[in-house]
Amino acid sequence: MKKAIILSLAIIFVTANYLMAQSGFLKKVSNSVNKEVLGKPETADKAKIEPEPSCASDQAIKAMDLGGKLEVDYEELSISILSDGRILAQAHGSDEYYMAKDGVTSGPFKAGDPQIADFIPKDVDDKSEAGFLAKNKPYITKSGEKYLITFAGKKYGPYARIDYFTVSKSKDKFAAMATETVVATEDQGKKMDEAIKNAKTDQERMELAMEYAQQMQQTIVEGGGPESMQQKLISNVPNVAYDPMKIPNAMLNGDIKYDEIVMTTFDNKIYDLHSKLLFTLDREATGFKNVFINTNNTKYAIYGSGTLAFSDKTTMTDLFNPYLVKVDGKVYLSYMYYSPKKNAIMQHKISF
Repeated sequence: MKKAIILSLAIIFVTANYLMAQSGFLKKVSNSVNKEVLGKPETADKAKIEPEPSCASDQAIKAMDLGGKLEVDYEELSISILSDGRILAQAHGSDEYYMAKDGVTSGPFKAGDPQIADFIPKDVDDKSEAGFLAKNKPYITKSGEKYLITFAGKKYGPYARIDYFTVSKSKDKFAAMATETVVATEDQGKKMDEAIKNAKTDQERMELAMEYAQQMQQTIVEGGGPESMQQKLISNVPNVAYDPMKIPNAMLNGDIKYDEIVMTTFDNKIYDLHSKLLFTLDREATGFKNVFINTNNTKYAIYGSGTLAFSDKTTMTDLFNPYLVKVDGKVYLSYMYYSPKKNAIMQHKISF
């Protein structure tokens, strides 16, 4: 009887093992034990299973090794990248930071360390006068009630208002959208509104309105007439041309084309500083912050949600941090991607 019970239990055990093996349970347990005994990290198998992204290249260079010092899962990282290529990585829930430059990783750093201060956004309100001057230091200074632009030893202005100011990557060119005369500054306008609002009678309000209108007219005359109130394109680039009536609400951008400044509009048009139309972007490009134009103005790319879409209808996916770079006199479009095989952030560049 006892032997029969033991035999039955053995049959049940063998049968259960067979069923669990069929369901894959034992296989999973076996793999886990194998990793634990052999000391193989989860990422080792993961790298074998996950394919390289479609944008991967054998010519890519390693920008940041996620093994070695870090030993963290890429999906558990917060990553910041500066325009000079430096990378800052922080594991979720950690107070330690690692920085990589040219493939060499340093750290860990604690929050507040001056070596990673460049990665911390500076809280500057560029809508205020103080913030505007701080952002554009040392190029723009206050001169009385107006602004002066000083670039390469030459002074431009004074201007009552500067709406946009951009310097090229090589710091040898600048462009600004400026107005020589305004009928009233923001502070003056507030004071006028307050005075009219606090007037005790309609007659007093009318007299104040007439007085302010005369002051504004005098400002226009002294400033050089109505033309002085039109927005102008100011630059050290020779022979720039801009007509606000033909290209309304133009904005300046120094990142779209390598080491050049261009004008953009809300209707997806891009002009050079001579008002030559370079491209009218597809409607799909509306709202994209990252747009790139190649050197000879024959191709553009837009970036969003990990995808580079080119004007020739080709795309590249699973990448991040695209930017234009010049190497040995040639301009490239550089980008980064994560390589599961190498467990590293890789950087690659394509001719553009």
